[in-house]
Amino acid sequence: MNIPFDIIKGKGPVIFDPINTDAEVDQVREFDPEESVPYVGKALTILREEVNNEAAVLGFVGAPFTLASYVVEGGSSKHFSKIKRLAFSQPKVLHALLRKFTTSMAKYVQYQADNGAQAVQIFDSWATELSPVDFEEFSLPYLKQIVDTVKQTHPDLSLILYASGSGGLLERLALTGVDVVSLDWTVDMAEGRRRLGPDVAVQGNVDPGALFGSKDFITNRINDTVRKAGRWKHILNLGHGIKVGTPEENVAHFFEVAKAIRY
Repeated sequence: MNIPFDIIKGKGPVIFDPINTDAEVDQVREFDPEESVPYVGKALTILREEVNNEAAVLGFVGAPFTLASYVVEGGSSKHFSKIKRLAFSQPKVLHALLRKFTTSMAKYVQYQADNGAQAVQIFDSWATELSPVDFEEFSLPYLKQIVDTVKQTHPDLSLILYASGSGGLLERLALTGVDVVSLDWTVDMAEGRRRLGPDVAVQGNVDPGALFGSKDFITNRINDTVRKAGRWKHILNLGHGIKVGTPEENVAHFFEVAKAIRY
C-alpha cells in the first residue's frame, strides 16, 4: 500500500513515515493481495487440501481503524493521541485513509476466501480506544462496508469480529452484520450472549491466564463458559491470544476437554 514498515523485535510494527496529511493519504495505494502477498493465497490453498475438511481453515485481516491507528501513530501506542488528534481536528483526512483500508480489506477477505479460507476473522484491536459515539463514526461504518461488500460475493462465508476490551461496544459490534462476535474474557459470557441477541453467534471467552492454572481449574472454566453460552451458535475459544510461557500440556488439556464436550 506504499506504507514502508518493519516488524522490530520487542516493538512490533514500526511505520517509517507516519501519515498525517491529505497529501500523504493520496500516496497510499489500495492493496492488491494477488500482487503483494501471493504466498498467502498459496498457503491457504495448500492448507485447505491438507486439512481436508477435518477442521475449518480460518483467514484474518486487520480492521480499518486499527490499521489506521498503526500508520498514524507510527506503530503501537498507549494513548492513541495522534490518531485522536487527526480524528477530531482533521476528520476528512482520517476518513479518506479509512476508505482506502476498507476497500483494501474487503478485497483481502474475498481473496482469502477464494483461496480456501472457510471463515475470516476481522481484528479491530484498537477500536475500543474510541468512545461509543466515535466508534460509530470512525469504525462501525467501515466494518459494515466490509461485511456488506464481502456478503455480495461470498454470502456463505462466515465473518468473525474481534475487538479486545469491547464490553462497552458489544451491541454496536453486532450492528456490523458479522456472523460471529468474539468476546474477550472481561465480558461474562451469559451477559454477552444476552446483549448480542439470538441472531449473532459468539466466540470465546476463557481467560488465557486460566491456562496457567491446574487442569481441574481449566476444566471448570471451560465448562462454565460453555454452560453460559448455551447449546447453539458458540465457538469455544480463549478470550484473547495465548500468553507467552503458557504450559503446552495445559493447552493440550484445553483441546481435550473441548473436544469431549457433549450437549
